[in-house]
This record gives sequence, C-alpha cells and structure tokens, in this order.
Amino acid sequence: MTSPQLSNAVSPAASSTYEQARGMLQDLVGSPDAQFHDGQYEAIEALVDGGRRALVVQRTGWGKSAVYFVASLLLRARGAGPTLIVSPLLALMRDQVAAAERAGVRAMAINSANATEWDTIHAALAANEVDVLLVSPERLTNPSFRETQLPELIRRTGLLVIDEAHCISDWGHDFRPDYRRIADLIAQLPETVPVLATTATANSRVVADIEEQLGEGVFTIRGPLARASLRLGVLRLPDSRGRLGWLLTHLADLPGSGIIYTLTVSAAEDTARLLADAGHRVLAYTGRTDPADRERAEQQLKDNEVKALVATSALGMGFDKPDLGFVLHLGAPSSPVAYYQQVGRAGRGSANADVLLLPGSEDRDIWQYFATASMPSEEKASAVLTALAEAGGALSTVALEARVDLRRTPLELLLKVLAVDGAVERVGGGWRATGQPWSYDSERYARIAAARVEEQDSMVVYEQTGGCRMEYLTSALDDETAAPCGRCDNCAGRWFEESIDPGAVQSAGATLERAGIPLEPRLQWPSGMDRLGVPVKGKLSAGDLNSEGRALARLTDLGWGGTLREVFAAGAEDTEITQALLQACVGVLRDWGQAGWSGQGRPAAVVSLPSRSKPRLVQSLAQGISEIGRIPYAGELSLAHGGPTGGRGGNSAYRLAGVWERLVVGPELAAALAPAAGRSVLLIDDLVDSRWTVTIAGKAVRSAGAGAVLPLVLAQAG
Repeated sequence: MTSPQLSNAVSPAASSTYEQARGMLQDLVGSPDAQFHDGQYEAIEALVDGGRRALVVQRTGWGKSAVYFVASLLLRARGAGPTLIVSPLLALMRDQVAAAERAGVRAMAINSANATEWDTIHAALAANEVDVLLVSPERLTNPSFRETQLPELIRRTGLLVIDEAHCISDWGHDFRPDYRRIADLIAQLPETVPVLATTATANSRVVADIEEQLGEGVFTIRGPLARASLRLGVLRLPDSRGRLGWLLTHLADLPGSGIIYTLTVSAAEDTARLLADAGHRVLAYTGRTDPADRERAEQQLKDNEVKALVATSALGMGFDKPDLGFVLHLGAPSSPVAYYQQVGRAGRGSANADVLLLPGSEDRDIWQYFATASMPSEEKASAVLTALAEAGGALSTVALEARVDLRRTPLELLLKVLAVDGAVERVGGGWRATGQPWSYDSERYARIAAARVEEQDSMVVYEQTGGCRMEYLTSALDDETAAPCGRCDNCAGRWFEESIDPGAVQSAGATLERAGIPLEPRLQWPSGMDRLGVPVKGKLSAGDLNSEGRALARLTDLGWGGTLREVFAAGAEDTEITQALLQACVGVLRDWGQAGWSGQGRPAAVVSLPSRSKPRLVQSLAQGISEIGRIPYAGELSLAHGGPTGGRGGNSAYRLAGVWERLVVGPELAAALAPAAGRSVLLIDDLVDSRWTVTIAGKAVRSAGAGAVLPLVLAQAG
C-alpha cells in the first residue's frame, strides 16, 4: 500500500494501542498536547498490531524516529525483545541514543568507536535492560559479531529498523554495500517480527528496490516532501575567489548557526581556515577529522558555540539540530536527491531557515571522480577472486593489496560488493572465496552509471531552472504533491544579497594564491613486497628516506588546484611551465628557505625526473627554478628496464614495484652532481600520488653521493 497522505484511521476511543501510543509520543516530545502527524500512527499500528513490514518515506523533520521509538516501547510493554536499529553513521547513532534517553527508552549502540563498552552492552542485553540497540551495517559483516552475537539478537529481536534505508539500494544516492546484508538478516527473522525501513530521500525506483528487499506485503507510506521552513536560492559566481568573497562578506548575516558544505576535504579545510583567519567561529568537519573532534564539533554547533561547521558529506544523515538556521553549499552535490538530503539538516524545528547553493565550475569533474571511484571494474573483481582462490584460505586486506593493484578504500568496497553477491565472505583471518559462481553484471553497472549521469544533469537543471526550486527537488523524488513553494528565489525574488566586499575578495584571493603544502616522506615499505620481486620490508632506512618536501598544491585545492587540474586533465597538451606557476613555485621555495629547508640547508643542485606524460613541463620547471634560484641544474635521472610501469590510482605496493630500480643516475648526471656531494639536492617532479616515484628517485640520487633530497612537485593527487 502506498499512501501520499493519511489521516488517523483508527478511532481513538476504540483503540487502547492509540491511547498508549499517544501518551508515549507526548512523553517523547515533552508536550501534553502532542498529536501524531498524518501517517505516524498508521505506521505504528502496522508494526505493533499488524506485525507487518513497513516503509516510511517522509520529509526530514517529520518524525520518523518517533515511529520506531513509540513502536519499540509498545512492543516491549507486550513482552517483545529489544528493537534492533541499523544506523549508518556515528553522528546519527549519537543523536538517536540521546533522543531515546529523553523519551525514557533505554538505548545503546555497538560501533567502532565504543569497543571498550561492548562487554557492558552485552551484559545489559542479557539482563533484558536494553530497549533499543543500534548497530552499524558494518557490524553485520563482522565475523565475530555475526557468529557470537547476531544469532541471539535475531532470536530475541522484537522489531528491526533500517534507518536511512535508501542506502540499501544501489540506485540510491548513498548506496552502501553493507546495507545489502540486511536482506539476509530479514530472511532470518521469524515472520512475526515487524520490520520498519525509513528514509527521506527515495524516489520511486529506490522505493521499489527497498520494497523488494523487505519482502512481500510491504505497507508503504509516502508523504509530501516539501519543507515549508526552507527558503532556497542559487547564486552563480564566476570562480572560487568570488564564492569565498561572498561568504566572507555575508556569513555573519546568515541566521543563527549552520553548515557550509564542500565537495572535498581540502576545500573544507581551506575554507574553514580562511573564515577563522577572518574572525569567524567555524570548524572543519571531514572524514579526516578525529572521531572525538567530530563529536566535540557537533556539540559546539548544537550549543551555538560556532557559527558554522565547514563540512563534507561526513556530516549528513540524521544530524539533528532543530534550530539549524542555514545550509550553504560551496559546490553542488551530484544529484537533487543528495542535495535534498543535505539541506534537510536545516529548519527541522523552526519556522524559517535559509538554503543557498553557490555552484562551482569544477563540480562536474569532482562528480565524475567519485562516480567512477565507486564502480567496480570486471578486471579488478576478477583479480581479487583469482588472488583469493589461489591463496586457498583467508587473506587479510593488507595481504590482498600486495596481490591486487587496488588501493585500500576501493578494494574494501569491492570486497563488500563481492560479499553481497556471495562470491567472497569475511572470516576471522580476513577474506576468502566461497567458490560460488560469479559473473560481472556489466548491464547492471552500465545502468547505474547512466543513472548517475542523469542525476548530475538534473542537478545542473536545478541550478539553472527558472521555476520553483522546492517543487523541482521534490519532483526529483517523485513526490506527486510537488507544488510551488512561494518562498524560493524564483518564487519570491532573490532573498540574499549579491554584493561582495572588495576587501573580502582580496582576502579570499590571498588565501587561494597561497601556495605550498608539506610533502611527507614515505616511512614504511608496503607489506608483501617479496611477492612482487622487491626485497624490502619494514621501515625505510635513514639512507632511503627523503626529507620533507613541498607541493605547490593538491589537485583538489580551491586555489591553485583549479589551474593544476587543467594542466593534468586527460588530453591536456604538454607545454612549458607558465610564468604564473613558475613564480608560485618560487614563492614556495622562498618560504621553504626561510623555514630552514626542512633542516637540510640550501640545495646545491637541481635534479628532475623524466616524466612520461609531461617532459616539457618538468624540464622547464627545473630549469626555471635553477635560473631564478641560482642553483645549478644537474640534469634528469635516466630510465632503466624500460622505465616505470603502471599509473596513478593503484595501490602502494604495485606503485613501488613499478618504479623499483627503474630510475637511475646516469654517468652524465653523476658527474654533474659531484660538486654537490654530501649536500642537499632539490628533486623536481610534476605530480605525486603514492610518492614512491620521488622516494626511489631520491634513493638513487643519494646513492650517487648527494646528501638530503628535497622533493618539489607541482601537484599532489587526492
């Protein structure tokens, strides 16, 4: 059953369940006048009295958590076991546990951040002192949890809740392979155990996928998704300088406290630094932020101790601050559905909140990168299965990395996909092949890739539409009630200032033009190198270590990153270094020298690497640095054994094997380096990724008699 709008179908006087539920709702929200929203009680009744499987698709702030907390209490009062909630994020779990405690619900969570508390939680479960247990989807794939804890939980579970259920569908904007395990979990539950899936961001295709995984007879409630509290707008500015200048000019004018979303970690960190330097109380919040620091940052935002968190999508689903005053995006998410999910953090418990998108010219490139990085290839999948089959037993992820040319994150993602398909399984010693037949579903992945492109195009339409923006967003989620909101910039006129303080633009420009980031040396050889014919292990010896180097910028940086992305774009011509880039590198060297050259003294020579893709660029950079810095240019290294193999994007072990003993100091370079014996040398390259190329090149230069090696590169990937 699908219903866009429901009224309470059960007479309050005739239903003891209703009266009990309403009393619990009033306790939950702390108001004796609280009433159910349309659809809330119907979902509770379906679970508690009907024992059904239900899907609730309702706007953020509607009260989906009230449904499963009230249902949990009702079921517990009838003697049922604890509710098991599968929840995808630590921040979401923390909020859910806090909300449960306020409602008198005894809630606990098992996740990677509280391993020291697991024994206490297990004891509380055994004593029947837990009403709600939250687990991450990753727990469901953990062998120890699956073997020792899950069977008993399944036996005792009174209600299963799948929060943020769009993650279960590979058509969803935030598909997570671990969520596919939930279908197996549902199949193991007795038919009498009710199941609830909730989400705010599911279009019809995702809804159908979720319903299929929940099983037959799903009771689906879909409500109107428009958020009356949100005032949407789009401001297109020509570049990052303008966007940051606008933010510096108007951040203080935005209501209350809020979230500033960026598409990359470096953009979040750079923006937070710029705003903090200008006196704004902001913090960066990314996947690179320490978990304890994340928790503190969330609390500071909730307590209005900061104006904003500058965040990636790491701060998203379920973060609950009812009075969040604004959400601003520097760069657009890759789909209207993902955008709706993020802006839904604002105005959940207030009448008004402002939502503004400042799209960037680099958005499509970033969308494409993340879209391709998350899609498994047939070649890599086959390599993983072959390696596991040949091992004859379990392999850890680290050991598997040395056998398959995949980095850790995409390798783990691929293993999860293969596990969902039944081709591999996670066991105590790592991963092993199941022996079940498996074939690459190229048609499926092609459909998903096409859907991603369609979503990206839809996001551009949202940016450019002259119609109601809320209507467009809710239509993208197949909301049949979508209608003009009367509040957005297209309905009611631009509600935001467009002017930018020239001083703010200048300040933003200075930040963006700031060049130079540390390039840390490699300290540890990858594991399993003997399998690739490279006789190294453990830590690098002192003679193999480069000194700390410098990169002009990361490719993802807001400032020089844009210029460098053009330089290294696929098909870009190899040209000599531009004066702007050369002078920026000279500035990096100047600052580096003033800081003491990493403690190694002024370089006595410049050496360049023989680039396979940008030889003119690297040579001209090295020669330009030599002339301006008055440091002799000794020449470039020579290639041996055909030169380096492989390319960007693979894992550390394969990148090292691809350059091992393939970069050498030839006779001419050795002679030119003789005057610099025992002194530091500046090593020039265009782009670093794994850093093994500059590591092996530095090793060769030191073997020719040089002292410390100081790498200087134009760009760092990632």
